[in-house]
Amino acid sequence: MFEQTFKNIDDVLWKDAGADSELDYIGQTSWILFLRYLDELEKIKADEAELRGESYEFILDEQYRWETWAMPKGPDGKLDHNKALTGPDLVEFVNTKLFPVFSTVQAKIG
Repeated sequence: MFEQTFKNIDDVLWKDAGADSELDYIGQTSWILFLRYLDELEKIKADEAELRGESYEFILDEQYRWETWAMPKGPDGKLDHNKALTGPDLVEFVNTKLFPVFSTVQAKIG
């Protein structure tokens, strides 16, 4: 299951200009996996809190969550390609908005 996911990521990143080996983009792959994992973890914790009748405070504000910028869904529940960030817009968002937020996230995680 995960092997195919890694292969898909590898195939996309390998086509990136300037990538001579997997080592050139291992950091990018690690961040992608971390951000996706964090999003799922947050959803699980929110669901568990709701079942207990409690509220849950997300670590990341909604604009920085995976489903908002990487996989936004339309009313039909499918990926909204018009809202998903790609190319230069994605790079700018990650570098100037998303990564700076992680300095505050570390304090919340502990």
